[in-house]
Amino acid sequence: MENIRPRILFEDNHLIIVNKEPKELVQKDITEDITLADKVKDYLRKRYNKPGNVFLGIPHRIDRPTSGIVVYTKTEKALVRMNALFRDEKLVKKWYWAVVDRLPQFDNPLIVHYITRDTKRNKSYATAEPRKNSKEARMNLSVIGASKSYYLLEIELLTGRHHQIRAQLSAMNSHIKGDIKYGAARTNKDGKIHLHARKIEFVHPIRKEKVSIIAPPPKDAIWDYFASLGRD
Repeated sequence: MENIRPRILFEDNHLIIVNKEPKELVQKDITEDITLADKVKDYLRKRYNKPGNVFLGIPHRIDRPTSGIVVYTKTEKALVRMNALFRDEKLVKKWYWAVVDRLPQFDNPLIVHYITRDTKRNKSYATAEPRKNSKEARMNLSVIGASKSYYLLEIELLTGRHHQIRAQLSAMNSHIKGDIKYGAARTNKDGKIHLHARKIEFVHPIRKEKVSIIAPPPKDAIWDYFASLGRD
């Protein structure tokens, strides 16, 4: 199994934060594919010579085609407290990078939609007005880079709705590269999308110290270009 040590962004006795690759599962699903959680457990088992099952808590998830920061916990105590942090939208700050085909038009950086989830299609729809069973979705949006063909957006995610960034940008006629589910013209060759969980900040659930983590994007020509702009 892959050695994930080079992708570990933070580790102490309570937390382990890893840079997920696109198309990698955070946890098991119906595919039974090897997951990032499997790789982290394998790393912990070997690193600390742990026999038998290794505890790994999963307080939050990101979509399979998305890359970037995933927080796992190494203890049940940390899991309970991280779950509580993630439930309060004000206690965990999250920023994403998205490479898009069109520049979204907006006057106010605070973008508000209402998300309706279609569980059968595993897809969400963002509308300007509330609909039956919809939930408010909020994000702060800024344009931080451009190339000849694409734009780099930075999103501060203020709520955690299903496929929120993908749905909100699609509603603004701006599509994440490779994300044909939400309107991109074509897929990427490897099925990934150019959406990356870039940064996270929270107060450590046990040590009560500020944790601030930045994850480099995956290696490809487009990400390499935008990463070279030197944005934090």
